[in-house]
Amino acid sequence: MSSYFSKTKLFVVFCGISIIAFLTVVIVPFIYGIYLTFTNWDGIHKKYEFIGFSNYIGLLKDQVFKNSFLLTLKYVFFTVIFTNLIAFLLAYLLTSGIKGQSIFRVIFFTPNLIGGIILGFIWQFIFHNALPYLGRHLGISLISESWLATPEKAFWALVLVTVWQYSGYMMMIYIAGLVSIPQDLIEAAIIDGANKFKVLTKIIMPLMAPSFTVCLFLSLQRSFMVYDLNLALTKGGPFKSTELISMHIYNEAFLSQNYGIGQAKAFVLFITVAIITLIQVYLSKKAEVEL
Repeated sequence: MSSYFSKTKLFVVFCGISIIAFLTVVIVPFIYGIYLTFTNWDGIHKKYEFIGFSNYIGLLKDQVFKNSFLLTLKYVFFTVIFTNLIAFLLAYLLTSGIKGQSIFRVIFFTPNLIGGIILGFIWQFIFHNALPYLGRHLGISLISESWLATPEKAFWALVLVTVWQYSGYMMMIYIAGLVSIPQDLIEAAIIDGANKFKVLTKIIMPLMAPSFTVCLFLSLQRSFMVYDLNLALTKGGPFKSTELISMHIYNEAFLSQNYGIGQAKAFVLFITVAIITLIQVYLSKKAEVEL
């Protein structure tokens, strides 16, 4: 019994503050937020009414929410694929022993150190001024006009900047996975007659499954929750054509002062991201192999 109390005391001493902080900062606000989804609170006044599932029924009829949600799914699909594909190719190239690979690693990782707001303003200048100037003088019609001026190109501008920002970060994770692969396996495969493509597909990629799991999880989470870049680069325009779900929820809750509805939309987003990431992690874990 004394041993039990001694262990409990140690647990409280070392973990008590962290648990209390986690409960007060994460768990309690999360539960309270779920409660607010059943109210008509505007985010300002003290008085509000309990209205049941009206907010959830309302968001199912909200065409703007549906459009923003579908746009976000499209955005996530392309950013996750392009980010991880480019990151893996860069990692594979920069672990092949080329000259100056350490310098290139730093260069490709640098965009991730720039905040989303600053990054958005930088690329806003590039899309509005630098690229059209080059396009008009070089006769390249694709970039002769600002990509942020039309809905179709504005979406791809958002994808391009996101991939540019996150590829370097994912690259470092893939590099860590590549350098941890035992060289004995690769050398044995080469001795047995395997070419580089076979080594890549049959040995390297299966052993990289844990890195794929982490990178896919991070890129999914970041793509769904992006807000700062969306705000600084396009502000959701033109004509709300690039208003991703996080921006839509923020505008609904704080600008339109429909906090209950905004909170309900945020909870639907949370459930969606949780389900997708759990499925992704489960499938990725099944693909992992042990040495």
